Amino acid sequence: MNILERYHAMDYAPAPEARSEADAWLAARDFSKALFIAGDWRAATDSRTFDTEDPSSGKLLAKVSDTNAVDIEAAVAAARKALPKWSAASGYERAKVLYAIGRAMQRHQRLFAVLESLDNGKPIRESRDIDVPLAIRHFIHHAGWAQSLASEFPGRKAAGVVGQIIPWNFPLLMLAWKIAPALATGCTVVLKPAEFTPLTAILFAEICERAGVPRGVVNIVQGGPEAGAAIVNHPGIDKIAFTGSSEVGKIIRKATAGSGKKLSLELGGKSAFIVFEDADLDSAVEGLVDGIWFNQGQVCCAGSRLLVQESVADAFIAKVKTRMGRLRVGAPLDKNTDIGPLVDRTQLDRVRRLVEEGARQGAVCWQPDQEVPQSGYYHLPTLATGVAPANILAQEEVFGPVLATMSFRNTEEAVELANNTRYGLAASVWSENVNLALHVAPQLKAGVVWVNGTNMFDAACGFGGYRESGFGREGGREGLEEYLAPGEPHGPVIKPSSTPKQAARDTESHAIDRTAKLFIGGKQVRPDGNYSLPVLTPKGRLVGEVGLGSRKDIRDAVSAARACKAWPEATAYNRSQVLYYLAENLSGRAEEFAARIVELTGASHKAAKSEVETSIERLFWYAGMADKFEGRVHQPPVRTVTLALHEPVGVIGIVAPDEAPLLGLVSLLAPALAMGNTTVVIPSTTAPLVATDLYQVLEYSDIPAGAINIVTGHTAELTAVLARHDDVDGLWVVAEADICARAEAESTGNLKRVWTGHGRSLDWPTAQGEAFLRRAVEVKNVWV
Repeated sequence: MNILERYHAMDYAPAPEARSEADAWLAARDFSKALFIAGDWRAATDSRTFDTEDPSSGKLLAKVSDTNAVDIEAAVAAARKALPKWSAASGYERAKVLYAIGRAMQRHQRLFAVLESLDNGKPIRESRDIDVPLAIRHFIHHAGWAQSLASEFPGRKAAGVVGQIIPWNFPLLMLAWKIAPALATGCTVVLKPAEFTPLTAILFAEICERAGVPRGVVNIVQGGPEAGAAIVNHPGIDKIAFTGSSEVGKIIRKATAGSGKKLSLELGGKSAFIVFEDADLDSAVEGLVDGIWFNQGQVCCAGSRLLVQESVADAFIAKVKTRMGRLRVGAPLDKNTDIGPLVDRTQLDRVRRLVEEGARQGAVCWQPDQEVPQSGYYHLPTLATGVAPANILAQEEVFGPVLATMSFRNTEEAVELANNTRYGLAASVWSENVNLALHVAPQLKAGVVWVNGTNMFDAACGFGGYRESGFGREGGREGLEEYLAPGEPHGPVIKPSSTPKQAARDTESHAIDRTAKLFIGGKQVRPDGNYSLPVLTPKGRLVGEVGLGSRKDIRDAVSAARACKAWPEATAYNRSQVLYYLAENLSGRAEEFAARIVELTGASHKAAKSEVETSIERLFWYAGMADKFEGRVHQPPVRTVTLALHEPVGVIGIVAPDEAPLLGLVSLLAPALAMGNTTVVIPSTTAPLVATDLYQVLEYSDIPAGAINIVTGHTAELTAVLARHDDVDGLWVVAEADICARAEAESTGNLKRVWTGHGRSLDWPTAQGEAFLRRAVEVKNVWV
């Protein structure tokens, strides 16, 4: 036998990672006292524990303290007590602590990696080479942010006490993603790891002790849904950061509605992996292995939908099957293993059910001919072909090693198939033509797009999704924003509307020349119900009527906003010109608008004139910023650049205040338009004629039809319709507290981005700045 023959005859011998240190750590610790609260280790108050197992064998690893509501109360109290001193510490002091954490983790990184693989089941190569080093990078990277916070985010302060709930698929990495920016900004933390995978969080708490983290700054409490609910509902927590399923994310969105808590949700995904005919097919196959079989497919951004161009589909699928046959399924501590066990029996059963249902719906499910270990929760890599777009395997997040395959004929069809999902977390585009790749990437409704790569992450680059994949970002500058308190200048509390006043009797003989219509799709239209509302002066004199908008009118307005492509596709420079022109035309009717404000609000002529002038100035400012509030280019420590692009949110519903009826409306409308969004506006209920007087200005200011739609009517009713509408992408509400709370609670259908004043108005003369522009954009990170 010659050398070449011997080479081809070689097989893999077991190459197990030593677990002796991990076993010693497990044996030495009393996990019944594993709650880390106020710098102390303690048992749950009712002494409950839960089991955590090795997924590769089902054997018990530890019995861990099971947190209850009383323990959460103690953890929040500790975090609240530590907050003033920690948030007041200098950036340098916080940076030293973050750096010390990172360095201590480096000294124990092999123990972290082995524990992660034991507890989660992921191959040791992944935990050793990806998860742990990236977790360490987050702490060292954010040490720099801590020290530069004052100069980079002037006037901003810590969000406060943060409740963080993380999943079991990346236990240590998700912990780092959340704790590092929280500590950098001066927040204190109550973190709950997943019930399946608590071990590396407990080791991390030991690291916090050694690294000099002040008592109460980091509190780690293990437990199940009861503990999570207690964190979400605790009034002493100022922000919730959750990573997990979309279903639970919706529950949290509803539970926090009206509470005033900041909320960031990093949820599920059904990411498209798009292969064009000019792609390097061999490289794309290797990318696909990373995209769907990394961590057994238990990845929120897994490339679980393969879209391949028809002309190369057969050849590509053949290559994929050959590669699948060489994937090694086995023990997670074996360095040769590509695919380890799923995390738990319940997850294995769920994946099997979904595969069976996908086959019943017509998919052909293929697996390589190989054995799996007899013990443990293993599932072979699975390729589903003949998948219809409505098949459960194309629509539902399987969270397992299952790939659904479809073909496309041209670029337009590829984009349409990729966006045919309620999720919007990530996507991969494979093409040797960079022009094609960068043409497709902005069209994909996904927060992260990898070009000729997949599953690339870095602490300097934001990560997060659109649609039901959640809102907010992890990592990068935008991830840091999630842990800073909003900087808008708040005005007074908005009082609930009283019963509408009746028109004075002596006005009955006055003729009303017309009823102001709605403004939808660039036209003045009658309300669907043909009802109207009287508009009165503060003294009860009838000055006109406006249309009474209904659910049907909101539906028409949203449809018009969605159909308007000219505005979001216009260049930022062209949008800038139109907004300047709008300001110019408004200035030509300044006296007319000032008189209307005096009539409807009772303000002095001087105050009304000032409101109009400030509105014009505000339009000018946002016109000037339309082509200046741009994204960034990141240089992560890999062979790539990351383009953090600013994209419009989409269709934004705007509920304008009664106070400052023109300035309040313009202050909300202008930043949304500047960033390329289309809008549906509910104007002031007490002074709606100020908004309807704008129709003529809009009609001759080159605003494309559908970019601005105005529906007058009852604020509470119309806001609820906008909140429930699944074709509305964002909702901004300045209204009384119960309307704001209802808007947040009823937005869960598509997890639209909702911002409210929480029942407070803004200081409208100063309510201008980048905070409004940030709210008007999605940050899409494109890795090239």
